[in-house]
Amino acid sequence: MDSIKINKLEIENVKRIKAVKVEPSRNGLTIVGGNNNQGKTSVLDSIAWALGGEKYRPSQAVREGSMIPPNLNIVLSNGLVVERKGKNSSLKVTDPEGHKGGQQLLNDFVEQLALDLPKFMESTGKEKAQILLKIIGVGDRLADLEKQETEEFNKRHAIGQIADQKEKFAKEQPYYPDAPEELVSPSALIKEQQEILARNGENQKKRECAEHFKQSVYFLNQEVESMREQLAKKESELKEAQNNLQVALMSAEGLRDESTVELEASIANIDEINRKVRANMDKDKAEEDAREYRSQYNALTRQIEDTRKAKTDLLQSAELPLPELSVKEGELIYKGQKWDNMSGSDRLKVSTAIVRKLNPKCGFVLLDKLEQMDMQTLNEFGQWLEQEGLQAIATRVSTGDECSIIIEDGYVKGQERPKEDIPQTPAAPSWKAGEF
Repeated sequence: MDSIKINKLEIENVKRIKAVKVEPSRNGLTIVGGNNNQGKTSVLDSIAWALGGEKYRPSQAVREGSMIPPNLNIVLSNGLVVERKGKNSSLKVTDPEGHKGGQQLLNDFVEQLALDLPKFMESTGKEKAQILLKIIGVGDRLADLEKQETEEFNKRHAIGQIADQKEKFAKEQPYYPDAPEELVSPSALIKEQQEILARNGENQKKRECAEHFKQSVYFLNQEVESMREQLAKKESELKEAQNNLQVALMSAEGLRDESTVELEASIANIDEINRKVRANMDKDKAEEDAREYRSQYNALTRQIEDTRKAKTDLLQSAELPLPELSVKEGELIYKGQKWDNMSGSDRLKVSTAIVRKLNPKCGFVLLDKLEQMDMQTLNEFGQWLEQEGLQAIATRVSTGDECSIIIEDGYVKGQERPKEDIPQTPAAPSWKAGEF
């Protein structure tokens, strides 16, 4: 089914309009021109009232000074005839077969924002984006992805701060390459010292034993000289003593006492050694923590990239109203620009395309105050409307050739006026000589 457009409209006695007939171009731009306060905007207000319902009724609908109530007649491309006339300006909708209908029939194909485009254009960036996402059917999914990305970003930010702190802390820690890997235990050093001292004590006992036997041999030799009579007995004792001496000497030979200097130094410096060990352990732990948090940060970065890709894929797979139109961080983006950086022409294109997408049955849109556009922009916008098969009825403060019609004092310039509304030239007064 083709989108529905306005074929013809007739307006009488609405706001500044006295009597206007317009047959808009089926596609493209129909510009209602004229100077200020001539009734241009009244044309758009009349269309909105006729098609949109009582909420669009002007607060002072009847033209000032008129005793005749408003009369609106619009013929649509689907054959419907929409009328508002009479004292109460009651709505009457008639289809080609003569069947009557009301506002509900119009609401099926008349998009409200097409009647009030400034309402869309003046909404916030996020509201515009929400409307677009709603009509392309990805709003809820994109909202979930946006929420997921925000949570991942906040988590990564916190992890990144901790990783930075850990890395800074690790760099600030002193390091002692000559310190042992583990803390030194005082009791273990003392025990080792006691074991060495015990072994040295045993060695000393063996030396003393050897010296004792040496003295015994000496005295016994003296006694042998002086006591020959006891020779047999003493020789036996001597022999035994000699044997004992040999055994003792052999046991003591090659013995070397172990030094306790290093252990004594370690015991004396155990606090300093352990301080260095703890410092090294703290530095190792800080570096390990920093690596762990940096790993978590990198993992979250990959998650955020995946989430952003999912968002991009979601929007790319959706049927958007315009090429290069998208949503980023809850804002409309067109040709890489946010709304506040778009040109006036691009804003109108985006707005019109979105409104058309809201209700594809509605093939027209009303635009006010196009005087902000230069001629080149105006022509580009009109060409785009024709390519898209859209009808736009717009106003512009101008009387130039770009205007489809020009409103003057509530009429279309060049259209035939009712005779009673044509200003009459006063007749010359008749008089006779001598009469006053």
